[in-house]
Amino acid sequence: MTRVLVAYATRNGSTRQVAEAVGTAVRATGTEVEVVPAHTVVESPAGWDLVMLGAPIYSGRWHRDAHRFLKRHRAALSSVPVAVFALGPRRDEEEAWQSSRAQLDRALAKRAWLVPVAVGLFGGADPVGRRRAGRRDLRDWARIGAWARKALASSGVAPEEVEDSPVRGAPAVS
Repeated sequence: MTRVLVAYATRNGSTRQVAEAVGTAVRATGTEVEVVPAHTVVESPAGWDLVMLGAPIYSGRWHRDAHRFLKRHRAALSSVPVAVFALGPRRDEEEAWQSSRAQLDRALAKRAWLVPVAVGLFGGADPVGRRRAGRRDLRDWARIGAWARKALASSGVAPEEVEDSPVRGAPAVS
């Protein structure tokens, strides 16, 4: 059975919710999935068939726990397919999307040895409790699920044809 590790970094929980949705989408294909905070992964990920790493972009930088994960596991990740995702803009404007993608690209460029099988950029969300009226949340759960299934197929560790079903259990947008 194919085994996938979804490791994530988060500050306010939004990326955890996305990582769980990624895990749910991949699990629906019959794949064994474990979703864990990146900072808790101390053993080598060499035994996994695919590693999916996600983190938010804050103030122009990808979360430090994602960088630490890549640094700590560099040797093992050179032999395991890796897919990467980030949560970026909270404003749905082309300039914000482009800026977030450039920030993610800069973060990945620091790891020239890393060649992800898939890279995803999703909208971010304001932390719960802030800006109660007009709280922004650009996370598109259907797009997140579709990306997860495509990343799994692109990794070469699962069948090319995976079921295209919506992500169930994604948190309600408030």
